Amino acid sequence: MGNICRSPTAQSVMHHKLQALGLGSQVQVDSAGTHGYHVGSAPDPRTQAHATKRGYDMAGQHARQIEQADFARFDLILAMDRANLARLRQVCPALHQAKLHLLGEYGPEQEPFEVPDPYDGGASGFERVLDLIEQACDGLLARLKLPVPPPA
Repeated sequence: MGNICRSPTAQSVMHHKLQALGLGSQVQVDSAGTHGYHVGSAPDPRTQAHATKRGYDMAGQHARQIEQADFARFDLILAMDRANLARLRQVCPALHQAKLHLLGEYGPEQEPFEVPDPYDGGASGFERVLDLIEQACDGLLARLKLPVPPPA
């Protein structure tokens, strides 16, 4: 939504995993919010602290809002929850609607899951977000037939 918690976490996790596979320069990973609440801000300090404990680097990330050009530029656009997915569907051109999915579609569970927003919660919420994002990123790599690197 605001691009300071979940999305930058997913960007960092996937970038880390791609780097471990030697694909960091071949695959572009970015994050954006559906709203412009925090444009230009660094990721939430709590998000950064929990990600750093697991070996993920968020240095240089700044919140931005999704742009029309993103729908053409990226092959896959993943939302953290159904509300943000609905917002993306409202602004995405018909030609690119098939690129829109929940990140949780790539998790190990049968049903797609939402990644909850940890913003108003405590430390356990940020850890849960990391757990879910790591699982979904591993699932996406597996779906793409790429090896899953060892944990950070």
